[in-house]
Amino acid sequence: MNKPLKLIKIGNSTGVILPKDILAHLNLAQGDEVYVSEGPDGRISLDPYNAEFAKKMALAEQIMREDRDILRVLAK
Repeated sequence: MNKPLKLIKIGNSTGVILPKDILAHLNLAQGDEVYVSEGPDGRISLDPYNAEFAKKMALAEQIMREDRDILRVLAK
């Protein structure tokens, strides 16, 4: 998928309009959040989820499973 996208002025910022087929490919709809990240090669990517946040949540869930008893005592 290689399409030129036009940048438009939105208030004091600049935005880009994503065509329907790109939104469908990313499984996004108007109002959803999209995350911008830079890869090791310097390329910028748009993702429908934040990979960094997902890693942190997976680690948090693992800790909660392993230390469930300790967390229950601390919650009292």
